[in-house]
Amino acid sequence: MSNILIIKHGSLGDIAQACGAIQDISENHSEDQIHLLTTKPYFDLFKKNPFINNVILDKRLSRFNLIYLYLLTRKLKNYNFKKVYDLQNSSRTSFYKNILFPKSKCDTWSSSETTLPQNISKIEFDKNSVLERFDHQLKTSGLDTKNTSKPDLSWACTNIDNLVNKYNLKEYVVLFPFCSAHLEIKKWPYYNELIELIKNKYNEKYKIIVAPGPSEIEDAKNINAISLLDNNNALDISQLSSLIKGSSFVIANDTGPAHMTAHLNVKGITLFGAHTTAYKGSIERENFKAIQVSDLSKLSAEKVFEKLSGSI
Repeated sequence: MSNILIIKHGSLGDIAQACGAIQDISENHSEDQIHLLTTKPYFDLFKKNPFINNVILDKRLSRFNLIYLYLLTRKLKNYNFKKVYDLQNSSRTSFYKNILFPKSKCDTWSSSETTLPQNISKIEFDKNSVLERFDHQLKTSGLDTKNTSKPDLSWACTNIDNLVNKYNLKEYVVLFPFCSAHLEIKKWPYYNELIELIKNKYNEKYKIIVAPGPSEIEDAKNINAISLLDNNNALDISQLSSLIKGSSFVIANDTGPAHMTAHLNVKGITLFGAHTTAYKGSIERENFKAIQVSDLSKLSAEKVFEKLSGSI
């Protein structure tokens, strides 16, 4: 039995995308111990993943913090990892490679860099979708990939009967009208208009829910929907997964919850502006589709409602 390391620091949407790859790594190393290096926001979540035996915390302190780097390196080297699968593929994890396996190739360190196809630049290769890049990385590393292209986040769900009973949830639509403050280009401005259209057509059939993150609780007061909280706190990732899983439909900006919805196999729509493409984000699934426009401010509530009413 050998030790295998997977690196996945975040973010929330990226973790949802990586679920299938993590499952494939585990199933291809069924006789080995699977360890995963991640950051604090996702440490407890990954402990629930049935394909991981042990979760290791990376505090992601400055690379100039030599004491921390020494302690992290010593901890990781104690496991004597047979192979590392870098699913973060960042400059930081490339830096870790140079510390842990400075001369390694894809036989010991699998990353988009060590498995890059010949005669193609990384810039060109990165134009492929996220899941296509994961699939290539793992296949080039000698793995069978049955799940990489169809991630399943359902393992993240937990019991939320307390919230279902408190808010009397039966049939409900969840909206995610928020986005990071520095990514306002992702924010569609007509959620309240969409809510009115839903209510006018369906009357009281569906409750309209928003599930704000910790920094979005105040902003949620501007949305004409039920702001669902747990004792005045934002839901954790497992609670949010279950809320999405039980919903009738989800409408979301291009954020982490949109990717969660896609990979929980829940019906929904995500709204994409000019910041990137739905293809590159690997977000469209059988039940989850994207509306792609050049300018979200010009996408009407009526257009989104038309898509919703044809799918719900």
